[in-house]
Amino acid sequence: MITTCLLKTDGQLVFDSALEETKAADTVWYWVDFFNPDEDEAKLLKSFFHFHPLAVEDCLDNQSGRPKLDFYENHAFFLVHSLDQRTLEGKEAGVFMNKEMIVTVHQQPINEINETWEGLIENERLRQGPTAILHRLIDRLVDEYFPLVYEVEDALNSMDEELDTNSRSNIIDRLFDIRHDMSKLRRTIIPMRDLLYRLLNSTRLEYIEDRHIYFGDIHDHLMKLVEMLESYREFSSDVRDSYLSVNSDKMNNIMMTLTVITTIFMPLTFIAGIYGMNFDNMPELHTSYGYFAVLAVMGVIAVGMFLLFVKAGWLQLGRKKKRRLK
Repeated sequence: MITTCLLKTDGQLVFDSALEETKAADTVWYWVDFFNPDEDEAKLLKSFFHFHPLAVEDCLDNQSGRPKLDFYENHAFFLVHSLDQRTLEGKEAGVFMNKEMIVTVHQQPINEINETWEGLIENERLRQGPTAILHRLIDRLVDEYFPLVYEVEDALNSMDEELDTNSRSNIIDRLFDIRHDMSKLRRTIIPMRDLLYRLLNSTRLEYIEDRHIYFGDIHDHLMKLVEMLESYREFSSDVRDSYLSVNSDKMNNIMMTLTVITTIFMPLTFIAGIYGMNFDNMPELHTSYGYFAVLAVMGVIAVGMFLLFVKAGWLQLGRKKKRRLK
């Protein structure tokens, strides 16, 4: 589907006109949106608008990858991402632009484009031309990144609190899910930051100089998002290390306890093995109190070894109370 918006010299916005009207003498600037174009519509990007074939290929290929900015002879090409709120996958939109036109191409519905399109009627600032439209579009895209990053922060905070409880069985699985989500966010946000940096420092986009301060504000937002993701990444590593340390300490205590129990029973098993050999010529077998004497010796050995291990600190009887800050 192709939709058009033209600003005429008399200040009127004209919607859904023929593409030929974009070349009319009384057209100040125009915006053409291609939504899920078919083969014939896609050919217009080359035959009618004369965009560079590499840029056309990038915007029609859903697997083209990272957001980027490329410069061609008579236009600039932006590949930007809208993040799916459920899957965090990037939905690509190609933007062709110069000072007189802006053409957007996307295979999936993108709310930020729809909101910007609807804003043409009410927002006078958007009537200033393609630069204002590009700013509004990228600004809306970046605004929608913040809730997703804050969700990561909330998930990490709740996980950190759960480390103090007895339920740790699913901590690692959840942690790796969160880190996977952060990787998805980084694949979009960091290239978008680099795109804004190139936009602000390029000398080939003279027509956006009057809006540098606005694009600079978006770049600051992206810098903040990247810093947040980096801090969350470090925090997630700390949570992972804390979990592994607690789990390792717990396992060490279990192994030490089992080792102590095994060590205590080793001499008892040795004594029981000797008197279980059933030789006839064993004087102790015929004494009246031999059975009780052997049990007493075994008991003394067991208690003595137990007390020795406790004194050595190999067994911790009871948990230490947590220190409370005043």
